Amino acid sequence: MSIEQTHRRRPLRRIRAALSTAAVVAATIAVAGPASATHAPAATGTAARLAAAAPAAARAAAPAPAALAPVQPAAVPAPPAGFTTTWSDDFNGTSGTGLDTGLYRYDTGPGSTFGTGEIETMTNSTANVFHDGAGHMVLKALHSGTDPNSGWTSGRFETNNDTFGAPAGGVVMMQASIQQPNVTTANGAGYWPAFWMLGQPLRNGVTWPTSGEIDILEDINGRSSVFGTLHCGTNPGGPCNESTGIGSGEHACSGCQTAYHTYAVQIDRSVSPEQIRWYLDGNLYFTVNATQVPAATWTSAVDHPFFIIFDLAMGGGFPAAFGGGPNGSTVSGGQMNIDYVAVYNKAPGGGGGGSNIALNKPATASSLENSTFPASNAVDGNTGTRWSSAFSDPQWIRVDLGQTYSITHVTLTWEAAYGKSYQIQTSPDGNTWTTIFSTTTGDGGTDDLAVSGTGRYIRMNGTVRGTPYGYSLWEFAVQGTPSGGGTLLSQGHPAAASSLENATFPASNAVDGNTGTRWSSAFSDPQWLQVDLGATHIVTRVVLNWEAAYGKSFQIQTSPDGNTWTTIFSTTTGAGGVQDLSVSGSGRYVRMNGTVRGTPYGYSLWEFQVYGS
Repeated sequence: MSIEQTHRRRPLRRIRAALSTAAVVAATIAVAGPASATHAPAATGTAARLAAAAPAAARAAAPAPAALAPVQPAAVPAPPAGFTTTWSDDFNGTSGTGLDTGLYRYDTGPGSTFGTGEIETMTNSTANVFHDGAGHMVLKALHSGTDPNSGWTSGRFETNNDTFGAPAGGVVMMQASIQQPNVTTANGAGYWPAFWMLGQPLRNGVTWPTSGEIDILEDINGRSSVFGTLHCGTNPGGPCNESTGIGSGEHACSGCQTAYHTYAVQIDRSVSPEQIRWYLDGNLYFTVNATQVPAATWTSAVDHPFFIIFDLAMGGGFPAAFGGGPNGSTVSGGQMNIDYVAVYNKAPGGGGGGSNIALNKPATASSLENSTFPASNAVDGNTGTRWSSAFSDPQWIRVDLGQTYSITHVTLTWEAAYGKSYQIQTSPDGNTWTTIFSTTTGDGGTDDLAVSGTGRYIRMNGTVRGTPYGYSLWEFAVQGTPSGGGTLLSQGHPAAASSLENATFPASNAVDGNTGTRWSSAFSDPQWLQVDLGATHIVTRVVLNWEAAYGKSFQIQTSPDGNTWTTIFSTTTGAGGVQDLSVSGSGRYVRMNGTVRGTPYGYSLWEFQVYGS
């Protein structure tokens, strides 16, 4: 059983260690190389604000940044194929209003407390943080006085929600559409916009950078660039080269000062090794693999939820590494404009996304505090309604998922009355229960649990309360896939084939998780492709993603040793495309054995996916 538990109870406390300017210059001066490679590390985002806000005022010493015609806001995009939308905001607030504090919190105080050398003061003033009335949230840097190295105010905010992450075997994608400050290298020295994330454990006292930071967008000094960075391990130094981190280096971002572009990151826990991938306008430009750092370092930094941050800093070690600033030519009034932000999830096994399978399903409980707090409140998707039990032990709340699921993730969002000792249990019939998670040290907040179990019914079974009151949950969320889909077993495992069309199309291409690469055989019959799962597994599903050259007659076969084969599926009427096959068998080896081609060419698979347990 795989279990990962994190909690959200205490306020954020992190002060970034000062950057080494010389190290940053050496690490970031080169333009990024090809995707899927680790490039020179880039300097990073900023930390928690700890002091009071200062007043904002406009600077008169330099002309304002160039004005743009109003841009119509874009709707939050539909999720990519295979994903579902977990959360989004398109900032349709009234012109001149500040943050929706139900969704976000301001980070206020002087940049001097961050350890990054920043010189602005972050405020909650609508002069610095405001809706523009046209579907955008604006962070605006303002200057007063005559000294370019003082008198700056700006804005930074973060999500209250800190549950954005990928469960084991799943994928999460965070994306925003942003116009960087409309400044240039001539008048933008010192500007430092950022869109980034910090690990949820930080809010529970785990130190930075152990708890993880992923910088999705950073640019400095109006360079029309983007930098992506992972922070992890220990500071200074450590396996992630802190405090600079593992970074992409500078990547060109043409037009990013004058138009909206999309910046995204995917945390992919469905592949082996796990990956973080950075995208600009949908194009991959940087990848970090889990094998680049020790396993424990990666787990502590990546395999948990995150919260999202936007900020517009002024000055500091990162701008200094590229010439410094602000200076006498730096303009006041540069804006970071955010059109939307969205979080998308893909569930383990690649099916259906990371949707909450408990949402609006029938829920019952052992008791209610009163009729205001029914069990259904915990599965309505509304964190403003809650279930609350009687003030005694034990108590339970259960959800009927409607069918059997393989359950991979449970999120408990506690009200102040939480469970100190409780179990997460599954059942096929609502009577016989199996425990898939147990704790005696619960401390409330948000418990984000990676679990492994199967059942139609799931419940939180509380045995010891954490307060004199009952058990109370704002939300009881569950993630999983319908039983029979199973876990993706084949990806990244050794593959072999009877033949290759040529060296460009090896067998490994069919199990790499990339639908842009493929295996292709010689142009004759018969041909086969097999994968070694590494151990004997129960096989329940096979997905064949054919290229144009498909198999008309083929079998899916399993073997304990790669020599003796048992057929678990057979067809003589294959038509290509994507064939999603429900099967039943077991073995260490699984193969597609083609006997009649559907075209004059060979057999060619973009992906050969085997699922099971």
